[in-house]
Amino acid sequence: MKSILFTLCLLIVCVGCKQSEKNTSDNPTELNTDKELQELFSIMQGSFNSEVQSQVDSTYFNISLHMYPIWEDKGNFLYVEQALNANQDRPYRQRIYEVTQLNDSIFSSAIYTIENDSLWIGKWKTPKAFDSLTIDQVVKKEGCEVLLKRFGSEHFKGQTGEKTCSSQLYGASYATSEVEILSDKIISWDRGFDANGDHVWGAEKGGYIFNKLD
Repeated sequence: MKSILFTLCLLIVCVGCKQSEKNTSDNPTELNTDKELQELFSIMQGSFNSEVQSQVDSTYFNISLHMYPIWEDKGNFLYVEQALNANQDRPYRQRIYEVTQLNDSIFSSAIYTIENDSLWIGKWKTPKAFDSLTIDQVVKKEGCEVLLKRFGSEHFKGQTGEKTCSSQLYGASYATSEVEILSDKIISWDRGFDANGDHVWGAEKGGYIFNKLD
C-alpha cells in the first residue's frame, strides 16, 4: 500500500512540474510581446523637430512635434501636437494616437481627432489635464491607422492602407502616411492624393525627419 501511495505522489509531483514548466515556457512569449509594444510606445514619446533637415533643404519647414502619454489607466495613448516651430502656439495638427499590438509581428497606431482641439493647445506639457477629456470627445479616423513592423531593437516601420484614409484637405480624396520610428528620430511622410491619384499636398521628396530633443 505504501508503495502504491508513494508512486501516486510521485506521479502528481511530476505532472505538477511539467505543468509548471509549460507555464514558465509560455510566459516569456507573453512578456516579450508586451515588451516590444512598450518599446514602441516608449520611443514614440518626447519632443522632436525637423530643424536639421530644414537647414539642409529649404523645401522642408522646421516643424515641432510633441508626443506625450495620456490616459495611462486606459492603455497606450499619446497626445500629439504639430506646428511650425516658430508658431507653436498655433498648431496645425492635434491628435490622439492609440498604440496596440495586433499579432506577434504587427503593431497599430490608430488616430483620433479631438473635439474643440484648441482647448488643448500646449497641454502636452501637463498630460494629466487629459484626464478630463472623455472618449465621447474624440473620434477615430477609420482607415487611417498606421500598421508597423519591428525591424530590430528600437526600430519600427510601416504605413497606412492603400487608399483607406479619406481626406478632403486641399481637394484630396485620400491620404497616406509612411512612418519610421527609431530611438532618436521619427521619419514621417504624409501626403494627399486626389481621386485620380495625383499628389495634391505633402512633401514631394520624402518624409520629414523629426530628431528627438529630449
